[in-house]
Amino acid sequence: MAKINFGGVEEEVVTREEFPLEKAREVLKNETIAVLGYGVQGPGQALNLRDNGFNVIVGQRKDSKTWDKAVKDGWVPGKTLFELEEACEKGTILQFLLSDAGQIALWPTVKKHLSKGKTLYFSHGFGITYKDQTGIVPDADIDVILVAPKGSGTSLRRLFLEGKGLNSSFAVHQNASGKARENAIALGIGVGSGYLFETNFKKEVFSDLTGERGTLMGALAGILEAQYTLLRKKGHSPSESFNETVEELTESLIKLVAENGMDWMYANCSTTAQRGALDWKNRFRDAVAPVFDDLYESVATGNEARITIEANRQPDYRAKLEVELAELHNSEMWQAGAQVRKLRPKQ
Repeated sequence: MAKINFGGVEEEVVTREEFPLEKAREVLKNETIAVLGYGVQGPGQALNLRDNGFNVIVGQRKDSKTWDKAVKDGWVPGKTLFELEEACEKGTILQFLLSDAGQIALWPTVKKHLSKGKTLYFSHGFGITYKDQTGIVPDADIDVILVAPKGSGTSLRRLFLEGKGLNSSFAVHQNASGKARENAIALGIGVGSGYLFETNFKKEVFSDLTGERGTLMGALAGILEAQYTLLRKKGHSPSESFNETVEELTESLIKLVAENGMDWMYANCSTTAQRGALDWKNRFRDAVAPVFDDLYESVATGNEARITIEANRQPDYRAKLEVELAELHNSEMWQAGAQVRKLRPKQ
């Protein structure tokens, strides 16, 4: 493992230099990797593993849109594409990539096929960490590992095809074979990780749920709505409000942050923007800090898991979710965004 200084804290990470793809293939040469679920993470991980030369099969419910998608992606029914239970039988490494709710529902079937020596693989620490609510408790004679790409399956696949990689965390929950850690790293390299950093299941899910509800999705959507609404109330047009709230962020500034960091983005903006941003940054930080405290506490106590599980158990949850998403889609702000995107110059 390579030792890297992250802002004054030294951490060990795994890169492709010390754990190349050839080594990953050798480690897993006798394994049949069964990717269970072909929704969010499944396609990207399965396709990357296949393209990297691993023995991969896919398990998915037949007569579903995702089954049809798998067929379109080149998975062959009866050869590399199977019903979920048959994939569980055939696989030696079961990549449990269904939704958290889907994992709870399928767990009795999966557990039945987790015979001694097999490996159970997650890309999220939810099922194991909140076992009192999910009921997911593996027997002690199997390996239980995690590789969690830090982004969507779509991004994982896109970056792989570009010859790049998405950073991932990895963890070992049970090491019955003595080889769980090496296998986890090999799988992380196999699915297309740029580099891997070690964590545990609890830290992964605590940070993940906080991030999704916070900066990555919940807080971001909320703060964009707040600024857009303010500008509209003050008489600014929808196009101006959207451009100053979202378009400049997504098409210019966040790309500068991604290239070289927030300080570099600041340095490449006007002195007026710099001064204002530095003056207001701490006020925004101090305003939202208590909200983040509440959020983390809700994650750590299992309250967020309870809310998620209970919501998904409702028979009309999907219908209600579609209504909520439609409200977001049909709002003036995001309808304005749709028009702004159409006006972007074509390459």
